[in-house]
Amino acid sequence: MATRSALPRHCEVAIVGGGHNALVAATYLARAGVDVVVLERCEHVGGAAVSERPFPGVDARLSRYSYLVSVMPDALIADLGLNLELRSRPTASFTPTADGGLYVEHAEGPATAESFRTLTGSDREYEAWQSFYADVAELAGAVAPTFLEPLPAPEDVRARVDDDVWRELVEQPLGVALESRFDDDLVRGVVATDALIGTFASLHDDSLVQNRCFLYHLVGNGTGEWRVPVGGMGAVTAELARVAREAGAQLTTACEVTGIDLGDSGAAIATDDRTLECDWVLGGAAPAVLDRLRGRTVADPPRGAQLKLNLLVDRLPRLRSGVDPAAAFAGTFHVNESYEALQSAYEQAARGQMPDQPPGELYCHTLTDDSILSPGLAASGAHTLTYFGLHLPPEVFEPDVASARDRAVAASLASIDAHLEEPLESVLTRDANGYACVEAKTPQDVEADVAMPGGHIFHGDLGWPWRTEPADGAASRWGVATDHPRMLLCGSGAQRGGAVSGIGGDNAAMALLDERG
Repeated sequence: MATRSALPRHCEVAIVGGGHNALVAATYLARAGVDVVVLERCEHVGGAAVSERPFPGVDARLSRYSYLVSVMPDALIADLGLNLELRSRPTASFTPTADGGLYVEHAEGPATAESFRTLTGSDREYEAWQSFYADVAELAGAVAPTFLEPLPAPEDVRARVDDDVWRELVEQPLGVALESRFDDDLVRGVVATDALIGTFASLHDDSLVQNRCFLYHLVGNGTGEWRVPVGGMGAVTAELARVAREAGAQLTTACEVTGIDLGDSGAAIATDDRTLECDWVLGGAAPAVLDRLRGRTVADPPRGAQLKLNLLVDRLPRLRSGVDPAAAFAGTFHVNESYEALQSAYEQAARGQMPDQPPGELYCHTLTDDSILSPGLAASGAHTLTYFGLHLPPEVFEPDVASARDRAVAASLASIDAHLEEPLESVLTRDANGYACVEAKTPQDVEADVAMPGGHIFHGDLGWPWRTEPADGAASRWGVATDHPRMLLCGSGAQRGGAVSGIGGDNAAMALLDERG
């Protein structure tokens, strides 16, 4: 990586923030002959898509923030020439119960059908499940092919989808569809979780932000499959950085932007010790950060709602139900995520209280890819566990974040322990200092570490992936416009941003190339 000492006085395009989307944009622009410089405040690029060794003396490279890949189009991976392997998980999800659990295979077969039958007493709920996800696939199939094109008109997408499907998933709160489609509280909750990951809302929120979140979690490549990046998220960033450098982009790290001054013909980007003049600015940072750098007050700052735990265990814990841990933890392991439990947790958090039984989900990367562990650690039977807790907005951690973090961790681990034959504490690996290998990230921690305002993992509420207002120029057509013609969004704050997708970066590069003519 280039250092700030190599920063030129002028470039055609400056990209503020060096996350994965910024690297995508930089690659496409540099390939088109554009002089582009990426400015990243950290010592490395990648933003939240990084792998690190958080535990002293333990050779395990964990995906510290982002951890799975779904929305990134296969066509984008191929066009960029990324040497990247994404593996399917054999288990889609497992939701433990007192005497077993709801087991859903990635390729659903007799075991999945029998699991539904055992849980609900008939085949009706599984038939409803299959029918619902067939309808979701219909909408996904209409939307996914448009991600690398200008925003489609909503009527063009709707014309490819049944009217009832459009109404249930796009026009009315998702909770209405879940309550009419499914009878079982646990099944409803398993479906609902995809609407709440990174989004603080009720399933009946009139804003439909939960519907938009649900769509993005189920639309990737038309299948919605969440795949495991071999080598961890750092492998994704490493490949994106490689192709950006090979294209001729300058990646400048340890260079914090302190101000952005936009003019009619270009911009001045202030860093802590010099100024970079440029013709165009692409914002890889969150829109709220870009506003702050322009000296603006953010009236309604975003806020995340999650607790991220990174854990390392000497071996997988045994389940009280006797279900094989290798099957249960290979996919998404749901905890306190029945429909009623999700709503109860939301209501408590909306009152500023930490939920008594916080919902969350756990998964084991190393059951699908153990390359993130040293050979000796992998051979010993050690595994990583990633936990993502829902309905935990910043205010439930205030005013004493450290104390509240400890309480949230304890409550989350206790909720997991309720389904284990042995406490998770008993199998946690110890680091070189004798401490248990548990790392916790509240929204406040995420904001401090990777500059996501409010700890919001999408930089703000997700938008619909089609035009919601008349297009005025290339930036509007691609969903990357700001209020200034010389600055475009290229990160998760773009209209089709969010998750590890590269779509925001692609769309910004295409819009800018259109603008340049």
